[in-house]
Amino acid sequence: MIAPGVDAVVARYLSARDGRHGGLIGRLVCPVSRLPSLITELARSAPGHPVDLSLVVDTGLGAVPKALSTVFSRPGLLTPRTVETAAPPDVDAVWLERVAEFVPEDVLPVVEPRRPLDGDPSEIDAWLDAVRRVAEHGCAPKLRCGGPRASDVPPVAEIERFLAVAVEAGRGFTALGLRQAVRTVPGDGGAQHGILNLLVAVARALASGDVADALHSTDGAALVREAEELSERAVQGVRGLFSRCGTDLDLVPGTSLAALGLIA
Repeated sequence: MIAPGVDAVVARYLSARDGRHGGLIGRLVCPVSRLPSLITELARSAPGHPVDLSLVVDTGLGAVPKALSTVFSRPGLLTPRTVETAAPPDVDAVWLERVAEFVPEDVLPVVEPRRPLDGDPSEIDAWLDAVRRVAEHGCAPKLRCGGPRASDVPPVAEIERFLAVAVEAGRGFTALGLRQAVRTVPGDGGAQHGILNLLVAVARALASGDVADALHSTDGAALVREAEELSERAVQGVRGLFSRCGTDLDLVPGTSLAALGLIA
């Protein structure tokens, strides 16, 4: 799959942000290596107000200070919100302190410990320990729920355990790769997790409910009913934990949520 050009990404993002479901649009994600091109295109597009930015480290942590300085020097175009980076499986306090040194207090560090792809129990345990260390250090863990490869989709059991760690740590997390509103299981077996499934699963995790059942469900109507019945306190808890969600710009999830009656 060929990645779209920066001009196409900016045009789609601004159109979506200013469109009917613009309230669902959060931060624009940009790799550090493509930041100069993004700034050039935004300057040409002249957005009505600054774009909230998630800066993804793809050229090493040492490039972060210069990138952030560049962003802060263009307040009319960009507002930095998060700096996102992958982490080694054995991530420790020393490595996390280095991240903290590069990221100012008003920008949230988001760290993704690499999830093992072979399902080895000891490696899964090590991954979850890394997630715990990230959360306890004040960073937001990232959970990759989908992507171009089948291995990018974690099993339900691993998401359930990730949520248990997040609940225990009391730290909001970022979910990436959610392209559907409700879980789908095509005939080829390539299941895709749903945004609504994860939302309900988080609510159940906070209430010691059946998390796996919520993640497995393909019953959109039932998930909608459960989401609509959440108390205000429960909603605040879900928002505090499931705080950011990365998806595509074509608004397939937004359109699906509207079809389910959750948004107008």
